[in-house]
Amino acid sequence: MATPARDTPLHRPAAERFHSQLDWLDSWHSFSFAGHHDPAWMGFGPLRVINDDRIAAGRGFGMHPHRDMEIITVMVEGELHHRDSMGHAEVLRAGEVQRMSAGTGVVHSEINGGDQPCRLLQIWIEPASLGIAPDYEQRPFPARPGQWTPLLDPQRREGAMAIHRPVRLWRGVLEPDQSLPWPEDLPPAGALWLQLIDGALQAPWPLQRGDGLGLTGSAPLEAPRATAEGADLLLFALV
Repeated sequence: MATPARDTPLHRPAAERFHSQLDWLDSWHSFSFAGHHDPAWMGFGPLRVINDDRIAAGRGFGMHPHRDMEIITVMVEGELHHRDSMGHAEVLRAGEVQRMSAGTGVVHSEINGGDQPCRLLQIWIEPASLGIAPDYEQRPFPARPGQWTPLLDPQRREGAMAIHRPVRLWRGVLEPDQSLPWPEDLPPAGALWLQLIDGALQAPWPLQRGDGLGLTGSAPLEAPRATAEGADLLLFALV
């Protein structure tokens, strides 16, 4: 496969993200969220929110509303109990991914029903059209070291889920010092965003846990390569 072409990266260091902390919540926001606002960090294309949340046992978000947004939750550690106005009552466990199309309006709660803190990444993406019917889906996606696992795909290839925008999302797990070629079906043009869940990359740029990197344009980009820590990352192809 040809090396993807991209321009100068937009780096979002983990330590420069917005931070919200309560007695039960430790949350890092890659983009403007809630009371944190910076016109320079309103999102990246249709990608509006990446929140890295750690929630204490027995605590969480009570019933609250959303509309006209695609909400994706990647469960990293522990479990999260979900209830919503569509009638779903589900437990989201580590290794599972949930997608919820808020559409014309949905109310839901997210509570850590376990006995240990849980960690998740919640992602918001603008839908291609407004006023759609609310929808919900949840699936396990076992980690596959040395491979890209599709989480979102418009054609639902390899068991991926689809949202109401033709965004692609992969999760990649790299062993220590391992290089992982880009997905074979990565779009040749458009914007990419990389988000480090854990570990660190030494290439194509040094990135640490919590760092984000936005890419557009036409400069060559080598494949991701982990440090001795290994790496766990998300890769978005945004349109």
